[in-house]
Amino acid sequence: MSSRPIVLALSIALGAPAAATVAAPAADRPNVLLIVADDLGYNDVGFQGCRDIPTPHLDRLAAQSVRCTSGYVSYSVCSPSRAGFLTGRYQQRFGHEFNPAWKTDDALQGLPLNERTIADALRAAGYTTGAVGKWHLGAHPQFHPNRRGFDEFFGFLGGGHRYLPGTAADVEVGAGRKAAPGNDAEHASPMLRNTTELPEAGELTTRLGEEAAAYISRHARDPRPWFLYFAFNAPHTPLQAREDMRKKFASIADERRRTYAAMVATLDESAGRALAAVDAAGQRERTLVFFFSDNGGPMTKRNANASINTPLRGQKGDVFEGGIRVPFLVSWPARLPAGRVYDRPVSSLDVLSTALAAAGAKPEPARSLDGVDLIPFLAGTRREPPHAQLFWRMDGGQAFAVRDGDWKWMRTYSNAPQLYNLAADLGETRDVAAQHPDVAARLAAAVADWNRGLVAPLWSNNPFGGLINQTGPAKNATP
Repeated sequence: MSSRPIVLALSIALGAPAAATVAAPAADRPNVLLIVADDLGYNDVGFQGCRDIPTPHLDRLAAQSVRCTSGYVSYSVCSPSRAGFLTGRYQQRFGHEFNPAWKTDDALQGLPLNERTIADALRAAGYTTGAVGKWHLGAHPQFHPNRRGFDEFFGFLGGGHRYLPGTAADVEVGAGRKAAPGNDAEHASPMLRNTTELPEAGELTTRLGEEAAAYISRHARDPRPWFLYFAFNAPHTPLQAREDMRKKFASIADERRRTYAAMVATLDESAGRALAAVDAAGQRERTLVFFFSDNGGPMTKRNANASINTPLRGQKGDVFEGGIRVPFLVSWPARLPAGRVYDRPVSSLDVLSTALAAAGAKPEPARSLDGVDLIPFLAGTRREPPHAQLFWRMDGGQAFAVRDGDWKWMRTYSNAPQLYNLAADLGETRDVAAQHPDVAARLAAAVADWNRGLVAPLWSNNPFGGLINQTGPAKNATP
């Protein structure tokens, strides 16, 4: 059996620039596996306290992990979040602030070609690289995963896909209604192996788990280390699931929640299949695992999926905690303590920096990263917070937020600025801006300073349909 270490990143996605040097010898470099959930509710896995959806495989991972209770993503909508963690940079630095439209002839809407992905970085460091599942970083051929650092790809290029072959693309099982009108073509887009179209076969989440496990088993025998980006589209709408899974949740009265529960359980099953492949290769002890969702669950908007973000306020598309704070695990049995709870803010932007450091690789000197290597913080050898501040900008400057210690300052669309003490008010129910004007002013100034380093969005599609009503260039927007 191979004893080569692995970095396993399970999530909702990950990112980095190209590596300039590789310090560690080949035998010591970890593999990297990134698994990403899509639109998963904060309270919809067992290790977060969920009672109606068993997730034994993720719960087992959580028991082996450092659980980051203040784990964040850099955006609360699918594609920008992925652009952030796949590059390790705030996606507003390069204009990727909205979901790209499903247009195979649009050479603008996608991850800009001058940005380097984690696959670019690790391939330059001698890794084999693969992606399984959802892409959502541009449908034009120039944005294809094979052109963004990935040697192998199995999945689909859009932001969503039907789960059951032969079903109307957007019909929810049981509910019998359209989940996201207008997405039929995207949700029925071809499944691809690299650039070859394949027939749909079986329930999608199950098939993705089989493909991920096969990739791991195949490359575990390779003398080179490997990287796999395993990107679920579950439990994103349309709400569709295997009937055997739905029957397991017959006790859930709400039809949509029942199907959603079956989708999460299938995700857990497929994540477990990938982890089992790592175990079978004898590599789990030296495995670094990240697990998180790309954003919070959408509870009430038009793509609502029956998720639950309790005890957080807000949802996908918000800068409230329910949109940006996600289940977040980091496991590496050889280096990190199992069962530890870490409450200081960490970010999906950190995955790239952590993976590169674990691999002994260095980023390009000319390319600045916004993430940090988390291992010394989670291991307890560094006591200070990993980040002094974390920032968000939504919809080209329609909303802003910053997390600074226990403080959270935000301005949402047409509303006045708000200030919350998250240590005392995790649910963001008591705005204390009037009681702490000095803190509010300091954080507003910090957001304005950060915003000056950003650029205007390259396009402005509303993630929930139509176009954003832009009032001016985002770089001129003021918090």
